[in-house]
Amino acid sequence: MIRSTMRRRLMAVGVALVAVLVAPLSWAQTRGLQQVTVEGASANPIPIAVTDFVGDATGAQISQVISADLERSGLFRPIDRGAFIERISDPGRTPRFQDWRAVNADALVVGSATQQADGRLRVEFRLWDVAAGAQMTGRAYFTQTANWRRIAHIIADEIFKRITGEDGFFDTRVVYVAETGPGNARVKRLAIMDQDGANHRYLTDGRSLALTPRFSPTLQEIVYLSYAQGTPRVYLMNVDTQRQELLGNFPSMTFAPRFSPDGNRVVMSLATDGNTDIYAMDVRSRSISRLTNHLAIDTSPSYAPDGGRIVFTSDRGGSQQIYVMSAGGGDAQRISFGQGRYSTPVWSPRGDYIAFTKQEGGSFSIGIMRPDGSGERILASSYLDEGPTWAPNGRYLMFFRQAPNAGGRAGSVRLHMVDITGRILRPVATPTDASDPAWSPLIPQ
Repeated sequence: MIRSTMRRRLMAVGVALVAVLVAPLSWAQTRGLQQVTVEGASANPIPIAVTDFVGDATGAQISQVISADLERSGLFRPIDRGAFIERISDPGRTPRFQDWRAVNADALVVGSATQQADGRLRVEFRLWDVAAGAQMTGRAYFTQTANWRRIAHIIADEIFKRITGEDGFFDTRVVYVAETGPGNARVKRLAIMDQDGANHRYLTDGRSLALTPRFSPTLQEIVYLSYAQGTPRVYLMNVDTQRQELLGNFPSMTFAPRFSPDGNRVVMSLATDGNTDIYAMDVRSRSISRLTNHLAIDTSPSYAPDGGRIVFTSDRGGSQQIYVMSAGGGDAQRISFGQGRYSTPVWSPRGDYIAFTKQEGGSFSIGIMRPDGSGERILASSYLDEGPTWAPNGRYLMFFRQAPNAGGRAGSVRLHMVDITGRILRPVATPTDASDPAWSPLIPQ
């Protein structure tokens, strides 16, 4: 069981948006808050009071987003604002800790949002350890008013990091396949949104089938599969300008693309002459190298976070299993030996796990195993759970779940999020049916 305690050092969120650090206290002054159990059969979420930020009208909205982010993690339990005794009017003053202990708050968040003379929004927050009666951290940000929601996510990440000792995942985006229409005429187009469903927009118009979007580590680009020219091909798109280009004009089908950790290469499957192998392409020069050469179907490659190895699936052993090889190709080692068929392996950004889809006994599951194949665990299972993608902190996964309809056939498709213990499982809201999500790294600041 891994326990994460409060760490002495607060990692800076340095951005153009961040202005000043507000008097963090020493470790000795912040040791009152109890440990957070990150893994285990059970956990008690930390009761946290997030007060409405005073000042600008956006203040209450900022605090609501912070509260929702923390609750979504499953490690925090925001206290109902109706139970608050003290009403914070000046977040710069020391709170009445006895009032917050009375409502069983372990941590307290206060803040303000005020318009400056130059038109910018100044947002300040302070995180207090109620038991110790000490400020844990505080920070102020200057930004355009339109960025208030992103500031809320950054603050939530700061709180998550300060209390759990692990990086947050709230200031991120998700690209996915939005699905509409009847089953025999399904329209699938790419969409992007913040991890909480806000700022939703479509990236493709649906006239051509689009599948398997994957983020670049730089966040500005995605690779995906499109049928725009009739044959499945891999395309590169800038998510801000929506400019797209064909990534290699191969005469046959290319699919299952994914970036290398440095963003300089894309690894993918190429089907030619009745055989499917894995290739790597340099994004700048467009030179390509073949990584596997086998009569089996080799597909779904994913780099290790250090770029030194690739995990993929192959049926070279008679059934679809997971293999690991050097990033330059060569001999591959099989690491999955459980019952059923494995697919869509993806390496954790921390390097400690490989997530996968597993089909066995009429159901599909999301699971994880260590890179040597040990410690296999199923985190979620249903009629169809598929397509895992990692949060940038390596603590949570997102995937899509298809539920059967009344007739027992495939029904609606929705995104879900699960932590690596399998204890926290939650739906992710989207305006339409949704499949094949890809979670971004933290947005550059």
